Amino acid sequence: MLRRRLQKIVPAPQSLQQRWFLRPFGQRLADPQLWTLHRRGVTYAFGVGLAICFLPLPVHLPLAATVALLWRLNIPVACGTTFLVNPFTVWPVYYLAYRVGAALLQSPRQHFHFHLSWAWLRHGLTPMWAPFIIGCVVCGVLCGVAGWAALELLWRWSVRSRYRSRHAAQSA
Repeated sequence: MLRRRLQKIVPAPQSLQQRWFLRPFGQRLADPQLWTLHRRGVTYAFGVGLAICFLPLPVHLPLAATVALLWRLNIPVACGTTFLVNPFTVWPVYYLAYRVGAALLQSPRQHFHFHLSWAWLRHGLTPMWAPFIIGCVVCGVLCGVAGWAALELLWRWSVRSRYRSRHAAQSA
């Protein structure tokens, strides 16, 4: 059921190859491993998408698609997972990353008051960059690994339970 829904949403690889901005990737986009739902491709793509969504740059989708293409992971899952950080969740996620970075660097927490001026950029934002970047990297790696492991365990549990119920129904 989920597979049929995803097949309706996800564009066909052949239609993507005809778009001008994807032509440099050529036949590599037609690789079936990039589009099918198998455990290895989906779980790793989920972890990669979670790790990428902690980057404080607005390049989540191109980066997720490029990493999925290079590592032969599921492109729709990697790109879709990056939407976990969206305009509604960006503030708490990045604040958490800043707090983690400040705790790791043992720097005091600073209050954030935004003023659009050059002086604020030089003196107000500069002390916050190091904890923020360190926190983003650490949270990205931890969430990526935890997301991959959780989805891997959930997928294996689901397969085992379907296998057991099928064999229990056959033996009964």
